[in-house]
Amino acid sequence: MVTINDIATRAGVSRTTVSRVINQSGYVSEKAREKIRLVIEETGYVPSEHAKSLRLQRTKVVGVILPKISTETTSRIVGGIDKELSGEGYQILLANSNLEMAKEIEHLKLLKSRRVDGIILIATNTEPELLETIDSLSVPIVAVGQDIPGISSVVYDDYRAAAMLTEEIIKKGHTRIAFIGVEKSDYAVGVVRKKAFLETMEKYHLPVKDEWVQTATFSIAAGEEAAEAILKTEQEVPTAIFAVTDRLAVGAMQTLRRKNYRLPEDMAVVGMGASDMSAYITPALTTVDYHYEAAGREASRMLLQTLKKGEKKVEKSRMKYRLLERNSLS
Repeated sequence: MVTINDIATRAGVSRTTVSRVINQSGYVSEKAREKIRLVIEETGYVPSEHAKSLRLQRTKVVGVILPKISTETTSRIVGGIDKELSGEGYQILLANSNLEMAKEIEHLKLLKSRRVDGIILIATNTEPELLETIDSLSVPIVAVGQDIPGISSVVYDDYRAAAMLTEEIIKKGHTRIAFIGVEKSDYAVGVVRKKAFLETMEKYHLPVKDEWVQTATFSIAAGEEAAEAILKTEQEVPTAIFAVTDRLAVGAMQTLRRKNYRLPEDMAVVGMGASDMSAYITPALTTVDYHYEAAGREASRMLLQTLKKGEKKVEKSRMKYRLLERNSLS
C-alpha cells in the first residue's frame, strides 16, 4: 500500500509538502505541486479518509433517527437526506425508534457516542424527556416534522394544510364531517391538524359531534376501527371523513366498503401525506402533498451549514404543500 511517505520520497519533497497538496492548505511551489501530482497519478495513491477524519476531528457520518423504517414518508425523507449529504461526501447511519420515545433517546445518546458529525431526527413527539436529552447533547441536531426549541427544524405547514383541506370538504357541500386523528404526543399531527379542523368547522358554524371525532394510532387497522366507531352512531351518520394521514384514510375506506357504502357518493374520505398508495386505491384518495424528499434535503442543508461554519445557528424552515384533488371527495 502506497503511503504519504512513499509519495514524498518519490517526489523528492517533505511529507509536510505532500500533506499540504493533498489537503489544499499552505503554500507549495508549482514545481513541487506538479511533481507530487505526477507521482500520485503514477501510483494511484488514495488519501486515507480515516486519517483525514482524525486530523479534522470529523467522521463524515451523520446519524438519522427514523420513527418507523417501513413507512413511505420516512423513505422519501431519507432519500432526500442521502442525496444531499452524499454529494458532500457524507455517509448516513440509520437508527429506527419504532415510534418509541425511549428508543429515540437511546439512539440520540448512542449516535453521540459513535462520534457522528451531526444528527437528523425525524421527530414524532415533543415530550419533555426527549427535549431534555436533545438539550444535553453537544452534537448538532436538526429535527424534521416537529418544531423543537433550541435546534434547527424543518416543519410542515400543518395548520394551513388541514384548514384548507377542511374547507375543500365544506365547499363540496358537506356539513356533517367526521375526524380521525392521532395522540397528542405527536404535536404536529395530533394537535395542530385537529385544531385546524375544529376551528375551520367553527368558522363555518358547523357542529362537530363528539362521537365523530376519533383518536387512533398510525396504522391502517386503526383507521378501520376509528371508522367503525364513527358509524356506530344510532341516528345520523356523517357524509365525509377527514383522516390526518393517508393510512388512516385507507383504513376508513376499507370499513366503509365492508358496510356497503359507495365512495364518494355515500361517504367522502380525505387524507394527508400523498403516499403512493393514495393514487392507486379506488377511488383515488384526495390528499395533501408535503414534499417529503425536499424536507430531507432542507434538513441536510441546515446541518451542513452548521458543520461547515462550526457555529450553532437555529433555523426554522416551513415546507410548502399542495392539494391533490382526486375521486374520493365529491
